[in-house]
Amino acid sequence: MIIGIVGGGQLAQMMALAGFPLGMRFIFLDPAADACAGPLGEHLVGAYDDTTLLSIMAEKADVVTYEFENVPASAIAFLHGKVDVAPNDQALATARDRFNEKSLFRELEIPTVPFATVDSLDDLKQAVAEFGLPAILKTRTMGYDGKGQALLRTESDVEAAWQSMGSVPLILEGFAKFHREVSIITARGKDGEFRFYPLSENHHRDGILHTARNLHNDPRQEQAEGYARRIMERLDYVGVMALELFDTDEGLMANEIAPRVHNSGHWSIEGSITSQFENHMRAIAGLPLGSTESTGYATMVNFIGTMPAREKVLAVAGASLHDYGKEPKPGRKIGHATIWSVQPLDQAPEFD
Repeated sequence: MIIGIVGGGQLAQMMALAGFPLGMRFIFLDPAADACAGPLGEHLVGAYDDTTLLSIMAEKADVVTYEFENVPASAIAFLHGKVDVAPNDQALATARDRFNEKSLFRELEIPTVPFATVDSLDDLKQAVAEFGLPAILKTRTMGYDGKGQALLRTESDVEAAWQSMGSVPLILEGFAKFHREVSIITARGKDGEFRFYPLSENHHRDGILHTARNLHNDPRQEQAEGYARRIMERLDYVGVMALELFDTDEGLMANEIAPRVHNSGHWSIEGSITSQFENHMRAIAGLPLGSTESTGYATMVNFIGTMPAREKVLAVAGASLHDYGKEPKPGRKIGHATIWSVQPLDQAPEFD
């Protein structure tokens, strides 16, 4: 079976590594000649929405998926009817636009922060008056890892944020009072079969995920599964999806979805019977889903900007190293480690 992946970064790389033992082979579309997934299959070098290259992929692949939601919606719409695509274009159109996403949560009666579209400075001032401060001004699309966001703490921040961001469609979100950030990774097959991973507890630095650890028997698990099920059934979703959530006094509050394998589920490679990457491959290929049961306690640590010495990482008991082969760059995820244990870790090791 040939799998087409729009995108050739580390997520595509890890999907391919999970798919090879299943007899799958890969074709990638990515504008970077040195895309880290490139050596694992045929690499079409060009823009994500290059219709000539998309047509080549559609001809060669049995099914096409994508590695992140910043792929242009037009690219997936172009593939529609030419080849099986999973997740579908509706899932991408919803997840890549924060207003569409939060509107879906509201429709499904899933709690979220108050939100409003912002198309002018007057819109922004009106929303601030309604929600109060602090609040977060975000781009509706193309935002990830803390990009495309401005935190408004005082009235003096409002006009400056508009001046710096006001050339694109925006959304203002009220501030959530939460105890922790969690996410649930869920796989849904073509036959509607579900598999839920245990909740991940996530910690960020400078807006970028730093650590994620699997939780055992968490009291919010059932609620998170219910929300994920509602969303995936509504979107007729096939594949793996991440739902990021705030844990508040009133229960879980949805933050956003990612229509793909997700950084907060990387621990599943070593920490689950079947990783999120393998289950995504199984789902889009129409194969039975694998067990999401944890094999122990697993904590993922991201390497951002620079890689630590391999010797330092591998000297830690239970550590597995994943070097994506990417050029170091400030703010860039270039690898991660998973620390596996039979007992929960008190804290994640520091590799800086």
